[in-house]
Amino acid sequence: MPSKTKTIRVLIVDDHFVARMGLAVAVNSEPDMQVVAQAATVAEAVAEYAKHLPDVVLMDYALGTESGLEAVYSIRASYAEARVMMLTVFDGDDDVFRAVEAGACGYLTKASQAGELLKAIRALAAGERYFPKDVKAKFDAQAQREPLSPRELETLQLIVDGLINKEIGARLGIADGTVKQHVAKVLAKLGAADRTRAAILAVERGIVRLK
Repeated sequence: MPSKTKTIRVLIVDDHFVARMGLAVAVNSEPDMQVVAQAATVAEAVAEYAKHLPDVVLMDYALGTESGLEAVYSIRASYAEARVMMLTVFDGDDDVFRAVEAGACGYLTKASQAGELLKAIRALAAGERYFPKDVKAKFDAQAQREPLSPRELETLQLIVDGLINKEIGARLGIADGTVKQHVAKVLAKLGAADRTRAAILAVERGIVRLK
């Protein structure tokens, strides 16, 4: 008798109930797939993974006020073999880079077609990685850029928030001259001609979020 095809067991992590249900319907409609658990928070994701040890995890980037990357780090800290695919609305260069650094094996946006999602799940279950060409290009581009320091990231966030140098200095407790140095380094590393362009690039690349 022919051997039975192994069922791919999937954990869905998304803080939106409707999104989880939609994904569950798509996955469960496939004869070789089954959703074994769902989670809406980092703690739930870690607990459900430990309980079910799924073959593939579909992980949203934003879990309310938490980050799906926290869940990826936590899961892979205990289960290095975990196969996690980010499925998110975020598609900035830095978003992709951070996900790969955290240990994600695949990356798709929620605008992807169902067929590509199912193809990606099967690829991860087979031990492969799944990064579409445009996603890989974003990772490669970010990998070649000089990273911002923690203080430069703080400065960039405040630039995006619309603060001027004096306000940034007051917020961070540093002198105006130091703020100017940080701003200059931020512009240089982003390849931006001015603060406005730096803010646009920061959001486009997923380096910081609009509040």
